[in-house]
Amino acid sequence: MKMWIFAVLAALAVGASAQCPPTCATMKWATCDGPPCSCTLLIGNGTKQPIVCTALVPKCFLMKAEMYRARRGLSTRTIGGKQHETAIVDNDGIYDPECENDGKFKAKQCNNTDVCWCVNSAGVRRTDKGDQTLKCEKLVETNWVRLQLTHKEGPTNVNKDNLKAAIASELNSRYKLDSSLVKEIQYDPDARMIVVDVTKPKGERISDLSRMAYYMEKDVKALPLFTDQKNFTASVGGQTLMMEKIIVYYVDEEPPTMTMKHLTGGIIAVIVVVVLAVIAGLLAVFFFQKRQRKYKKTQQREMEQM
Repeated sequence: MKMWIFAVLAALAVGASAQCPPTCATMKWATCDGPPCSCTLLIGNGTKQPIVCTALVPKCFLMKAEMYRARRGLSTRTIGGKQHETAIVDNDGIYDPECENDGKFKAKQCNNTDVCWCVNSAGVRRTDKGDQTLKCEKLVETNWVRLQLTHKEGPTNVNKDNLKAAIASELNSRYKLDSSLVKEIQYDPDARMIVVDVTKPKGERISDLSRMAYYMEKDVKALPLFTDQKNFTASVGGQTLMMEKIIVYYVDEEPPTMTMKHLTGGIIAVIVVVVLAVIAGLLAVFFFQKRQRKYKKTQQREMEQM
């Protein structure tokens, strides 16, 4: 009888463990156990954040986990670039963010220091840095993400329309992004550059573009957050485009409020040189045109005297 009870309990335990997968599909650092089955992500010393493995993990939780791992020498991150007039790039490096319970970024971030700044819904700084008294009235939503991709050498004669369909399909299948949000794709075959504009209507709060962009960035940089460890590719007309570089630009519903006062001396010097060069060029054009007018008047007087 005891043996029978033991066998039943063992079978129930096996069945329960079978219902809880050992890994989390959307987060390779997560741990899952049960019953009841639950998956968590370690975001600090002894701090486990429950996550849902059928959806992309909020970027704020991912950054906290990455910061925790970076402090332990397990991972790092680098990003850079600049483009659109109001676009901002995550070029401040990794920091330890403050998150809301639902995984959204808090509008004010200080990275556990006395220096603070305001961020957008993607966690990217959009104001000058200040002290603890800095006020961030609200979290400004990012409604447009521009993905600048460079693919490896190989495929040629790629059809632009087919490329758009292929990338939209891949963004949908891998990152659960609504394909209709892929508005435009530009392609320069000589530079092997693909520019993808992903835009949602202002005021829309269902789609989180920052999750898609963060996961995709990791995929292209060969640091996938998914358990399957696949890189982002696009199949077009039987050809596979392998991506090797990515820069992500964020455009918010409201323009950023950063000023020049926090720019480094080197950047300011470059700006001054450029401005002076423009002024010098304009002056040169002005004097050249003035000389031309004077020359024409002289010629005209000589013609009248003849």
